[in-house]
Amino acid sequence: MTHLDLRQERILLTGGAGFLGRWVTEQLAARGVPSDQIFTPRSRDLDLRRFEACRAAVAGRDVVIHLAGRVGGIGFNRERPGELFYDNLMMGVQLMEAARQEGVKKFVAVGTVCAYPKHTPVPFAESSLWDGYPEETNAPYGLAKKMLLVQAQAYREQYGMDAIYLLPVNLYGPGDNFDPSSSHVIPALIKKVADAIDAGRDHVDVWGTGSASREFLFVEDAARGILLATEQYDRPEAVNLGSGREITIKSLVETICRIMQFPGKVVWDATKPDGQPRRMLDTSRAAREFGFTARTDWEQGLARTIAWYREERTASAERAVGASAD
Repeated sequence: MTHLDLRQERILLTGGAGFLGRWVTEQLAARGVPSDQIFTPRSRDLDLRRFEACRAAVAGRDVVIHLAGRVGGIGFNRERPGELFYDNLMMGVQLMEAARQEGVKKFVAVGTVCAYPKHTPVPFAESSLWDGYPEETNAPYGLAKKMLLVQAQAYREQYGMDAIYLLPVNLYGPGDNFDPSSSHVIPALIKKVADAIDAGRDHVDVWGTGSASREFLFVEDAARGILLATEQYDRPEAVNLGSGREITIKSLVETICRIMQFPGKVVWDATKPDGQPRRMLDTSRAAREFGFTARTDWEQGLARTIAWYREERTASAERAVGASAD
């Protein structure tokens, strides 16, 4: 089994300026990886949907950690299924091929829990990945990311390439995307409650029925899991990264309202989709193969996320007032 010392490797980190990427960068630094050995290109400089850009990105690199992607919540997936399929597929497939041609030592493909079939038995075991079609609202995104598992296994078989595939569950934490047009469920709900508090409203409107369940992994834990796998895992099987805790959306909303001290009521819009009925991962393979388990307490992680957002919201309002005064 491979045991990479990342301090000795030249690393390409795609999506390094994104939510998860910033935490991975921070943890690479904590491991003693010099900053000049970490290349984090921005999409405006290298469009990874183009093969020439992929070749430029991997040139001279030993390790590729591929986090870049087009992502969003249920609404975003319903509005832009074609873009999400094409962009994610082309980025991943071309980058892995460029890495193979360059002779990259290790390729880490970070997939998505959306790759799982809609009615996967809970907890989701990696062996269930091909037992059905994904939940319809995010299937194009999920399948595009899932093709990287097929490619990694095929390249391992034909070329002996050390390519691995990780499946993180829904992430949350400080630095998340709070744009309502593309955010996932936790930041979207936090913003809804904050808006209601600021406006003095007595209720918040939430999509669905609240019956669907999700599992959430604090982003700092996810970054640690990705780097443990990069250092230690060298097998063809996909690996789940999660916390092993299932939470209904109803419970999530109630917890956010309690932490944020919102006394109003929740109005459920059952005409809107719930998404996949249940999500929780079997995380035993990650624990067995490279010793990964989540460390962050659920409510503490949520409180840290809310505190970060409130600080950013206050700072943004102060900047807006300063700009108008100028």
